[in-house]
Amino acid sequence: MTPRPSGAPSRLGPRPLPLHLMTATSAWLSSRAASPFLKTGLLPWKPALAEAGRDLQEQLAGVGNEAFAEALDRELRTQADAFLTGLERYRAHPYRRSLPEAPVVWQEGSTRLLDYAPGGGIPILVVPSLINRAYVLDLAEDQSLLRFLAAAGFRPLLIDWGQPQDLERGFGLTDYVAGRLDTAAEAAVALTGAPLILLGYCMGGLLGLALAQRRRRSIRALVLLATPWDFHAERPEQARLLGAASPAICSACGPLGEIPTDLLQSFFTGLDPYLAVRKFTRFANLDQESEAARRFVALEDWLNDGVPLALPAARECLEGWYGANEPVQGKWRIAGSAVDPSRYDGPALVVTSQQDRIVPLASAEVLGRLLPAGNHFPLRLGHIGMVASAQAQKLLWEPLVDWLRAQGPVS
Repeated sequence: MTPRPSGAPSRLGPRPLPLHLMTATSAWLSSRAASPFLKTGLLPWKPALAEAGRDLQEQLAGVGNEAFAEALDRELRTQADAFLTGLERYRAHPYRRSLPEAPVVWQEGSTRLLDYAPGGGIPILVVPSLINRAYVLDLAEDQSLLRFLAAAGFRPLLIDWGQPQDLERGFGLTDYVAGRLDTAAEAAVALTGAPLILLGYCMGGLLGLALAQRRRRSIRALVLLATPWDFHAERPEQARLLGAASPAICSACGPLGEIPTDLLQSFFTGLDPYLAVRKFTRFANLDQESEAARRFVALEDWLNDGVPLALPAARECLEGWYGANEPVQGKWRIAGSAVDPSRYDGPALVVTSQQDRIVPLASAEVLGRLLPAGNHFPLRLGHIGMVASAQAQKLLWEPLVDWLRAQGPVS
């Protein structure tokens, strides 16, 4: 394993680090334990891998057991060294985000509104998720959807939810939408003197859709990026399991008043447990001074900089969204009113991705059909890649600007 450079700053991530290390170790040890069954044909294969498994068994037929075991051990040591080298190189990388923050034009509690074009432009209220830092949309100078929109003549106004404090730890989704988001939208309209385009990303799309229904006259167009709606469209068993586990999770986190970041991150790790091993192994082989390495570190820093989720809001998400699939059944309510996409009749753009592990295509694309004036724009970028990858500008940002301009000037 490559040693850490002397004096280099060290990161604590990737979070939750113990889970990633345990997953990697378990995979390597289980490979060693299962190896005797491979040559005998007793190792069960998934149907999709059965043919490849038979081919591998045939190739190993003439290989001695001891030689095979030694070769496997060498490979496992190589893999472990590459993964741990990637971790250490990430943790010691000198890059740190240094973009100046946009001016704060409104604040209530931990929630702020940041203005990315104080000089003017067509206003866009941007709503991110509650559980990730808002700056994924302004990650670096050349990785900033918000600065790209500002350069194109728009005025992005970003909701930054911030870290829940004592007051916010008691918030449910109604408090966030009918309280903070509603007031922020009112402040944005007063500031710009015009109705808003609303752009919601991931969980922020759900909150933004609820706001658009509440403030129809204030929202003249709606953009939903990677926004889930049908939580049982794919992997319904996993969604129901998460809902069933919610009472125990919320009970254990009760004294904190929030779901900690590391626990939230473990939920995402469950979608692809071996992802960290693959990506940090790849990172170990990158030129550490390259643009690709800088982009990797910038994104990983954001991923590891999440925020907790207030316990009442978490319970609504886990039990209501994932467990009971309330949005698609018309049972998800904000301030007593059901959130119904068919009630927002303004222009709407629904952006989805076939490569999205967090929000499956089938979960998000349904909104394109439910919104009366909805347009569906499918991508081949990942959940985060659509806003922060090297391909994002060409594949999403530029078409998004074209769509926004087609909505016409503010009347």
